[in-house]
Parts: sequence; C-alpha cells; structure tokens
Amino acid sequence: MNQIVAPIDLEKCGHVIEIEQEVLGAVLSSGQHSAVRGTVRAEHFIEPLHRRLFEMIELAAERYNSASIGLVFKLFPPDEAKSWSDFLKEPLSSYMARLVSNSVYGAGGLKISVPNLIQQWARVSVGAEAQRIAAAATDPGSDASELIKATTRAFDGVAAELRGSGRGKTRFSLSEAADTALDQVQEAMQCESGITGITWGLEDINALTGGIHRGEMMLLGARPSMGKTAVALGIGIKAARAGAGVGFVSLEMGSPRLAMRALTDIAYDRSIRVAYTDLITGRVTEKDFEALVAAKQEMNRLPLWIEEQSGLSITDLRVKVDRMQDVADRAGNPLDLLIVDYIQLLAASSRYSGNRNNEVSEISAGLRQIARENNLGLIALSQLSRQVESRDDKRPQLADLRDSGSLEQDADTVAFLYREAYYLEKAKGKDEDAEMERSERLAACQNKLEFIIAKQRNGAVKTVDLFVDIACSAVRNAARGAF
Repeated sequence: MNQIVAPIDLEKCGHVIEIEQEVLGAVLSSGQHSAVRGTVRAEHFIEPLHRRLFEMIELAAERYNSASIGLVFKLFPPDEAKSWSDFLKEPLSSYMARLVSNSVYGAGGLKISVPNLIQQWARVSVGAEAQRIAAAATDPGSDASELIKATTRAFDGVAAELRGSGRGKTRFSLSEAADTALDQVQEAMQCESGITGITWGLEDINALTGGIHRGEMMLLGARPSMGKTAVALGIGIKAARAGAGVGFVSLEMGSPRLAMRALTDIAYDRSIRVAYTDLITGRVTEKDFEALVAAKQEMNRLPLWIEEQSGLSITDLRVKVDRMQDVADRAGNPLDLLIVDYIQLLAASSRYSGNRNNEVSEISAGLRQIARENNLGLIALSQLSRQVESRDDKRPQLADLRDSGSLEQDADTVAFLYREAYYLEKAKGKDEDAEMERSERLAACQNKLEFIIAKQRNGAVKTVDLFVDIACSAVRNAARGAF
C-alpha cells in the first residue's frame, strides 16, 4: 500500500486539497479516464490517498475501459480499503461518493481543473526542491557543481511537465487541419517571399522547403572546413533581418569570434571583402575598419542572441532556451529560430554512459522535443564520420551521420554541405597535365557550395548550388557572382 503520511508538510507548501478533489470527482462521476489520459499522472496528486485513488482509476480504465466509482472502489483490497477508512475516519466509499457530489465543474470543467492540478504539483515540487537545496547547501561537504546540476535537472523536469500540459489542443479533425493548412498557403501567397516558414535567406532553398518550419528540427551536416558555422550564422543573420528572433548556441566558438564572422558577412553586402583571419590578426585597413563599424550598426538592430557556453546537456540547453526566450520577449522579438553548433559537443546524461549510440539518440530526441515544445524552428549542426574521406566521391550521404541512426530519424530535414574546392586545394596532380586540370577545376568551383538536401519529410531531395566566399563567411544565392 502507498505511504499514507505525506513526505512533505502540506500546510506549509500551500497545498489546496480541493483542486485534487475536483479532478478526481469529475473523473469518477463520468467514469471516463480518457479525458485525462496522457495529461494527468498519479504523481501529480500530492495527497497520498488521492494518488492511490488515481492509480485505481487508471487500473479500472485499463481492465474494464471504465472508471466508474463502483468499479474503482471494488479494486481496492479489503485490508487497504479498511486502512484508508481508518485514516479518513469514514468509509472510503463514502469519501469517494463525496468527491463526486462535491465536484463543482464536473467532467466538462476538466479543461480548467487539470491545468490547476498540474500547476499546483509544479509549485509544490519546486518548493520541496528548494527546501532540499537549502538543506544540502548547509553541508560543508556538498559539491556545489553537483548540487547545481541536480537542481537544474529537477527544475527542468518540472518545467517539462508544465510545457507538456500547456500544449493545448492536440487532436484535430482532417477538416480542421485543412483549414490551418489553407491559412498557411494563403499567408504564403500574400507574402512576397512565398514561404510558409522562417526564411533561409537563400531563394532556391526557400523554394524547395517553404522555409524553416516551427516545431521541426533540421540537421545540417558536413565534414570540417566545409563552412557549417558560416552557413548557419549566415542563415541566422538573414532570418533576423527578416524579423525573426534567432538564438545561436555555440558549444565550440566564443561570441567575439562569431561576431567577427558576422561582421565580415554583413560587410560583404557592402562590397567590402575582409577575410575573417585578417580580423583575428589585425591586418585591416582604416577604410575596411570603418566599413566594419558601419556593419556593426546594422548588427545592433538584429534580434539575434548568442549563448557561448560549452559542455551543455539537453537539460542545460532547455534552461538556456527558456532564458533566451525571456530576453527575446522583453526585446519585442519572440524567439522563432534556434541554431545549435554542434550536436556532438552536447553532453549526454549519465543514463547511457559509455554507449555513444544511445547517448546521441537521447540528445537527438531532446533537440526535437525542444523544437516542438517551444514551437521553434531548430537547426542542429552535426559533424560527419571520417568514412567520407575514404570514398572517391566525397559528397556526404545519410549513412555518414555519426554515432546514431536517430539523427536521421528524428530530423524533419537533413542537408549536407560540400565544397569540392576544399579537396582540390589539398590535392596535387600526378603530372603536368593532371595538375593543370586540377587548377582549372579549382578555379571553376572556388566559390561553389553544394547544399545537398538528403531528406525532407514534406518535399523533394535535391542539391542546390550556392555561392560562397569561405574566407569572408559569406554564403549567397548562386546567381550572385564574385565582384
């Protein structure tokens, strides 16, 4: 039998027992557990008796497809029913009947009483965790970093429950879904860009994908030196220019270096070609520096925020996203797009320690959940395995995704980057003719970047040619030539 005495002081935590009684009474009166299935769980009830009652409601629904008061009461073993009756100082059956008769809103009010129940559970859980932290913090032997990690995980678990309970309607008729779809189509027709999502800032990719869609995860993979960060940052800048709130989580590069890349990208549109490496070494003329200062003025207006902390776990990332959303909301540009650079640098939980395949699967699922829960478009960058280098044709394939097939499965879109020029620069012809052919090919593809859409749930798979000036972190539509 479940513990009768509650593990926390219900009076001190501000527990309102009537909230739990309302939900139980409504379910017992209707006999329909389906109204709360998938939303309410036994642990959401703070009062032990109510927790046990809900467990029996779930058992009755599973066995008999009904949660009527009579069925639920009969499932209690006689000894347990007597123990609860002694605790209540009245028959358990009478208490259950009173729950039904005192229900204010009934089954129709569950849409109000269920959120109230989960809000109360969250508030009490946070309070109990705060008490635990306060007690642990007084122990001189406590490890502060471990205490912070455990606290973050606990609070994130509560926050995840709140996000899940606030999703609103999740079941739609085909007609309702079609209404929403037609609204999106009409919006795209009226929009000059002709897209239903957040712009990539690259016309051919917009045309193929309809933009970056909220609630979906897009995976962008490449081998080192293909320009992953430059492309992702460029996409973020273009989306921010179009009015989208953008968050860029950099697990590898610090924000000043990212800002340098952004400055060279923006200056490129002003016909100022300044190499990123020149900024690092200070080889910049006064004229170019003035152009960079002008580019900085444009950056001041962009709703783009950078989080540069390394070693983040999925739990940590959720906390960072929540904070970034608060900042974006206060700035008047709610967060629409999140870019994570890159997946392999996210830390896994200890649950699958040592099993990299399961660790990456957990991370991949967590990223997809962040996109769905927060209604964000999410671009996750990924390194590819070294097996690419062993092939004659080094264009990436889905099989080159590192560590786990879950990356391909969880992503709504998978795209790869490929620059033939990178490999031609490293090669050397076997003879004079071969070397001349290599030089000619290199000249022809020096500014060519292939954006290979290898998977797309809602569209075609195709390769898009883009213009790239890798030194300046500038990626543009292929129609744009070098000046």
